[in-house]
Amino acid sequence: MPARTGMLTLQQLRDLISVGRIDTVQLAMTDMQGRLQGKRLSAEFFLDEVAAHDTEACSYLLAVDVDMNTVHGYETSSWDTGYGDFVLKPDLSTLRNLPWEPGTALVLADVVDHHGEPVAPSPRQVLKKQLARLAERGWTAYAGTELEFMVFNDSYQQAWGKGYREMEPAVHYNGDYSMLGGAFVEPLLKRIRTGMTGAGMYVESAKGECNLGQQEIAFRYADALTTCDNHVIYKNGAKTIAFLRSADGTPVMSDPSRPYGFSEMMEHFLAGQLAFLRDFTLLYAPNINSYKRYAHGSFAPTGIAWGRDNRTCSMRVVVQGLSLRVENRVPGGDVNPYLAIAGMIAAGLAGIDHGLTLPPEFTGNAYEADVPRVPDMLTEAVDMFSWSEPARLALGNDVVEHYINMGRVELAAFQSTVTDWERFRSFERM
Repeated sequence: MPARTGMLTLQQLRDLISVGRIDTVQLAMTDMQGRLQGKRLSAEFFLDEVAAHDTEACSYLLAVDVDMNTVHGYETSSWDTGYGDFVLKPDLSTLRNLPWEPGTALVLADVVDHHGEPVAPSPRQVLKKQLARLAERGWTAYAGTELEFMVFNDSYQQAWGKGYREMEPAVHYNGDYSMLGGAFVEPLLKRIRTGMTGAGMYVESAKGECNLGQQEIAFRYADALTTCDNHVIYKNGAKTIAFLRSADGTPVMSDPSRPYGFSEMMEHFLAGQLAFLRDFTLLYAPNINSYKRYAHGSFAPTGIAWGRDNRTCSMRVVVQGLSLRVENRVPGGDVNPYLAIAGMIAAGLAGIDHGLTLPPEFTGNAYEADVPRVPDMLTEAVDMFSWSEPARLALGNDVVEHYINMGRVELAAFQSTVTDWERFRSFERM
């Protein structure tokens, strides 16, 4: 299959540099929070040194909180180990043009140690390990992620100055599917769509959503690693743009002769998602604020169940001919896609390996049903992940302990903060 427009080979990059069209190469890894972290390199230096010999970055990038504060509890990086460097190894298959930053190319990096061994807690490596388990069975995972976002008329600086309160949404009413409402933000949406297309992504569509200023841009599904790579590049790129104003395989999840078109393998895989959803919720909802979504009637799930085209269920199964797919509705926009999809693969393979039976389809309103519940607090998710045998078997104890510590760091940061609710409630009356 030919490479998509915007993707670059090393020779194409060399040619663009020689004629002055590229002068900067961004080399980026994905941190625990799903953010791109790395360096802007001169194009000449990238060609001469980094493309073949890699570069280094401080290992604290996988051992800090969201504010980039160093925190205790990580074996891979700490004051005790001297916060040394690890190696950023360019994955040249991800090399691409970056249209929203003129004269710039971007390449994602794998994180390895100085012996060339993968750094296990690196999110990209966590996913690669689960993809390797699928490959041992001759399987390839395909995935799609859906990132919705809010558009405000305030700049980031203005929003910061307001304490992120009383900001002005770009659309002042429910603009779900509204062509008029979409027109208000189309100049921005078009820059994002054309930018992502120029960076090698397959953009399908854009539409308004139900909340004020809420928008959705949908991308074509791809193999799981490519989808996650595109996810983090898109999320970073869309924020930047806003700031700047192969051969078919044999499906293993489908069998048209069986009920709903599910293969026996898919039934076990989906059963694993349900059985171990609570085990892996920390990877789907990694922050305190993640759990504010899980409210009755919010379109974010509270009940662990599956249903056909049922958005009240945590697992919505879409059965439309060749478009048979499972939609995990638990993760939100703050998710690290590598970790979330790694968790889904691990849960699915556990379901397959244990031959779990798929519960009957749920019909009706899962918010009001007597079914197991999605954890509603980060503390519960951390505990479930800590106790999870499937997580430890699939991901490894080192990775599990690493992300337990990340959850505890988030909890400690929140517990040390006095909120507005506490001030208003107790300043005078208690």
